[in-house]
Order: sequence, then C-alpha cells, then structure tokens
Amino acid sequence: MDDGTEQRFAFAQQLADIAGDSIRPYFRRRIDISDKGVAGIYDPVTEADRGAEEAMRVAISREYPQDGIIGEEYGETTGTSDFVWVLDPVDGTRAFIAGQPLWGTLIGLEASGLPVLGLLDQPFLRERFIGHRGIAELRNSSGRMPLKTRACPTLSDAVITTTHPFTHFRDEERSRFFRVERECRLSRYGGDCYAYALLAMGFIDLVIEAGLKHWDVAAILPIVEGAGGILTDWHGNAALKGGTVIAAGDARLHAAALALLAR
Repeated sequence: MDDGTEQRFAFAQQLADIAGDSIRPYFRRRIDISDKGVAGIYDPVTEADRGAEEAMRVAISREYPQDGIIGEEYGETTGTSDFVWVLDPVDGTRAFIAGQPLWGTLIGLEASGLPVLGLLDQPFLRERFIGHRGIAELRNSSGRMPLKTRACPTLSDAVITTTHPFTHFRDEERSRFFRVERECRLSRYGGDCYAYALLAMGFIDLVIEAGLKHWDVAAILPIVEGAGGILTDWHGNAALKGGTVIAAGDARLHAAALALLAR
C-alpha cells in the first residue's frame, strides 16, 4: 500500500517543471546578483534562486500543506506529516552567473528523516536525474535511460572532481583532498551538483567536497546510491545533513580514498 510517496514522486516532477520555468529566463542574461556571504567569502544569490524556491514552496503548500519544507533561501517550515521537502533551487549559483550549465535544481524528499526521492533537474539542458526506490534514471528528450556508475577499483584509474579546491575547503581539508587527487588519473574542477550526475552516468568516479549543507545532499544521495554508487562523510558515516562528503561509483575506490583522507 502506498504511503503517499508515489503521489509525491509524480508531484516532484511538477515541482521541477515549476522551478525550471522560473529559472530559465534568467540564465545567460545580465541580472542583478547579491552577495549573502560572510567573513569575506563570496556567496552569490540571484532572483532565479529566490523566485524558483518561492514558486516551489507555494506549490507544496497548496498540494501538501502538511509537509515540511527546508530550503536554502527561505529556511525551514515545519510540517505535521512524516514528509519533508528539501530544496536547493539553483545549486551552483557561481556556475549559473558565469553562464556555465553545471548547475541544477535539487529536490529531495525525506520520510521520517530518511531520503526516499532525489531529483536533480538541469532545465537548460533539459536533463532530469532521478533516484527513487533504489534505482536511478536520466530523463531527457531521448526518453529514459537507467543510470549506472562504472567499475573503477583503483585510484590510478579514477577521474576525481571537486567544485573548487580553494574556496570550498579549509587548509587542512584541502591538503587531504590533494593527497587523494595526486593518486588519480585525471582531475577536473567546477562541477557543483552536476558532478554527481556525471558520477551516476559513469563518467566521473570520485567526488570529494566539504562544507555541504542539508539541501546540497538530500537529493543527491538517492541518485548516487540508485546508480550503484556510495556516498558518505570522510569517516565513512552517513552524510544525510551534509558536511564533508565523498561519493564514489565503486565501493573499492571509496575505501581506497577514505584510507588516504584519514591519514
């Protein structure tokens, strides 16, 4: 018997459409950008971020007023049901304002504190990555394609990425990341949430990040795990609320990277 998850799964697709319609008119346009950063760290936000989250919140409140909402731009709204929507309207705002299509809308759904649905929508590329009930798929103009990480047991064969090695790590975290990166075949920077989509597709093997928030990982976790990957913190523990995160397409690679991070 459905507990309401399946109806919300369909509704999540509507939320992604709503967000995409709000965001697309702002991408690769000259727009106003605000800085919400502290301590000299640049943290941009645009009307696309605010407008998309507001539109999703209005839709959730109308369709499922009993559900909670946690969003990057407007904080937490407590609900009375077991369900909580976790929203990041534009994950990768720096990429967004630079005109790079490496950002996405993240829509996570949790039930009793555990992730049950993850959706990463790239409305400019018309790509939608979905993790649900232990499987992951890509939906685009060509139809639906199952997502599967690739086998990569050793660091020497791995493609590794992080969003930015200097602005997103503290000094000690950066040195630990570089320790792993030096052992990999290829490294790339700047993927934001899209890096996890590429991991689920089997093009990237390892993503290592720090300082992530709840809304950065809630939608990503079901996609990575549904594609056969593993996502934890740097100690191998659950990373449901963010913090330090390591995602790998192969459990053997994950273990090898964790061993280096722990040194």
